[in-house]
Amino acid sequence: MTRHHPDSLSLMDYSAGSLSEPLALCIRLHLDECSECRGRADMLDSLGAVMMERQPKVSVKEEMFSNILARIDDEMAMSAEQAASLESASGHRQPRRSALQKLLGEDINQLPWKRQLGDVSVLDISDRFPGQSQQVVLQKLAAGGKAPAHTHRGDETTIVLQGAFADQNGVFNQWDYVVLNEKDEHKPVAVGCEDCITLSVLSAPVKLTGTFSRMLNPFIR
Repeated sequence: MTRHHPDSLSLMDYSAGSLSEPLALCIRLHLDECSECRGRADMLDSLGAVMMERQPKVSVKEEMFSNILARIDDEMAMSAEQAASLESASGHRQPRRSALQKLLGEDINQLPWKRQLGDVSVLDISDRFPGQSQQVVLQKLAAGGKAPAHTHRGDETTIVLQGAFADQNGVFNQWDYVVLNEKDEHKPVAVGCEDCITLSVLSAPVKLTGTFSRMLNPFIR
């Protein structure tokens, strides 16, 4: 069960089609496994359609978006059964399995991983999103392994594809969604008996903060 979700503004941007392709993929993968967020996204789709239909007749008030966000947040209290009843066939969503297979192939564990530091292996797939300025990276943290302590020079959006990791913010399981920025410093640890694999979209490279690893910062893209 997913415990970490996109915020309301991210879902609004996704519904409006204003996210970059890599960021939209992260949310799409989460939505395919989270009935609660699917319900929120479907409500936004419906609300957007109504607003478009009434656009010539409606005067936009300053508090409109605040009211929309408040209404969306109220939906967080819905049970999984209630959220599932709101599920609809949204045109911009694809099945999780086909989306991953199209991007990565059948088995993400068999990709040409490159060992980066200690227990961490990476695969930069930015070239699969031509025209995007963000870096798109797959990261694999060996079961029981620790990633170097680091912070971020920009925003980092991550979706857990396999396994789980833990840091000072809690435990992040498969299909959990997390956004970090320059205010966040963490040292993820893979929990469970399998490697933890994540897909991350970065607006800027990470910054290592450990006593010895920070000397490698000039070599980290």
